[in-house]
Amino acid sequence: MSAMKILMITGDFVEDYENMVPFQALIACGHQVDAVCPGKQRGDTIATCIHDFEGDQTYSEKRGHNFVLNADFAGLDAADYDALYLPGGRAPEYLRLNPQVLELIRAFFSANKAVASICHGPQLLTAADVIRGKQVSAYPACEPEIRMAGADYVSLEMDQAITDGKLVTAPAWPAHPQLLQQFMALL
Repeated sequence: MSAMKILMITGDFVEDYENMVPFQALIACGHQVDAVCPGKQRGDTIATCIHDFEGDQTYSEKRGHNFVLNADFAGLDAADYDALYLPGGRAPEYLRLNPQVLELIRAFFSANKAVASICHGPQLLTAADVIRGKQVSAYPACEPEIRMAGADYVSLEMDQAITDGKLVTAPAWPAHPQLLQQFMALL
């Protein structure tokens, strides 16, 4: 597999594992991963959070690490990248309000490039209106909006992922091995 250039759109209170693990794993496999956040520049940090499944009706949330961005959001062009990765956590709920983020996502889909998204990351896909007719997994709380966006929500175990065309999705960080394996198969 030749080295690919991957864009990661992330932000404050992204899920720590869903940001850090794929970022490091893809780099370890020889790919270039540019982690960006609207309103921030290379060298700035974002705050992460850790979501855990501790037997409650939903996940718990704890403060995670500071993650250093390695590229600038300003001036991005999807044509400069081979693939897109969208982590989950709380960041997607506000990133989806940014028109530039949505335009970037649409550009990746229009060019039929590989896209991976996990947990609440598919909230960005629903806002960009790019999943109509696709099979999509996400954290179960995202099911209603995925269905309203015209996609077929696929309920998976937390350690599973699904590929539909050039899109790979998964419900949460325990699915990293499956998500990354399927994403790298598309690269």
